[in-house]
This record gives sequence, C-alpha cells and structure tokens, in this order.
Amino acid sequence: MPVVAAAVCPHPPLLVPEVASGAAPELDDLRTACLAAIEHLAETAAVLVVGSAPTATYPGAAAGSFGAYGAPGLRFGTGDPVLPLSLAVGGWLLEQSKAAGLPRTYRAVPTATTPADCLQIGRQIAQGNDRIGLLIMGDGSARRSEHSPVHLHPRAEIFDTTVATALHNRDLDVLEALDPDLAAELQAAGRAPWQVLAAALEGTTLTGDLTYNAAPYGVGYFVASFT
Repeated sequence: MPVVAAAVCPHPPLLVPEVASGAAPELDDLRTACLAAIEHLAETAAVLVVGSAPTATYPGAAAGSFGAYGAPGLRFGTGDPVLPLSLAVGGWLLEQSKAAGLPRTYRAVPTATTPADCLQIGRQIAQGNDRIGLLIMGDGSARRSEHSPVHLHPRAEIFDTTVATALHNRDLDVLEALDPDLAAELQAAGRAPWQVLAAALEGTTLTGDLTYNAAPYGVGYFVASFT
C-alpha cells in the first residue's frame, strides 16, 4: 500500500506567525496540533500535498509566498510564488517539520470537483509505487458563527461535526458521501481534498486520530493524523 501515513490540516493564512503578527498566540494550539500531526510524515519516502484550488500540479521546488497576506518577506521554494494558499500553507508546515527534506509534490483539486472524480484521484494516488505520506489541506464550514466570513448557517456545525467524527473514526464511507452542494453552500473548502483522502486510504489499515476541532474565527478547523 503506497499511502503509509496521512495528516489533515486547515489552511488559514493566520496559521503562519509572520502573517498573524500580534494575533499569533490565538492560534498557538492549532499550530502546535498541525506540526505534531505532520511529524510522522517524515517516516515516508515522499509527501504529496493536496489542497483546494484550480486544477494544477506543482513540483517540490515550487515557491510559496505570503506577501498577499502581509508578510512579503516570507517565502519558500524557488522561482515565482505559484502555490495557491492551501498548498502554500501545507508547504510552510512541511518546512517547519522533520519532513522538510523529503521529496514532495503538490496537487490542487478544485472545490467543485465531483465526489466521483475526487475518489478517482484518491484511488490513482493509492496505485503508485512509492511509500508516500499525504498532507491534506482543507477548512471546514466558514459559516459557523455570526462572526464568520459569511453569516451563520444553521447546518454548519452539524456538517463540521460529521466531518470531525468521520476523521477520528476513519469512517471513509461518510467522507466519500459528503454532499458537494451542501459543502459549497457552507463554504467548506476541504470537502474535495477530504474525499481524495478517503479514497486513498481504502485498503489501508491506517487509523485516525483527531487532535483539534474548533472554529476560533467562525471557520471549522480540524487536525487529524492517520498512522
């Protein structure tokens, strides 16, 4: 089985201390959970980072920058900063971890990708020959409170609780069955990457461990590891 470890993290730009500036301590717990979740990816041969963005793949040397979020001096990789936010945050997390020196690639999956196509992508990943680790980047609903980026939705918390429970219990059927229309209504950017993960884990014996589940800014953030 080529997928030998996986981690799920959110991708708010405020996760990066240089972006958060004085507000950085507010996400200390989330940042710590993310870094702990990806540590076991260092035991793999290579890491594939999957996040929501227009379809594209990027090599491991692809550059990420946080200039658009107020930290113009912070970047990694070489060349022009081409990585979209979800993949840039994933790359930044890897740079802080023991997996920093491993070969890596990035794959963007549009938020509108159908569940069937997400599952096909995940199964294709699982058919590879390399023992890889997956870093899945995805936020939950952005409609969790009156202070959310978009106004409160009555189904947002139920949706996020369903996802969090499925991640913890490794309930692949639940993840694969997430409704893309509801996810879009709730502005849950992680739906497509989570479904890629679910399909990639089929046939493995990896177990899930949910270590963070909160909505500090009205957006659902989950951290989980699969070992």
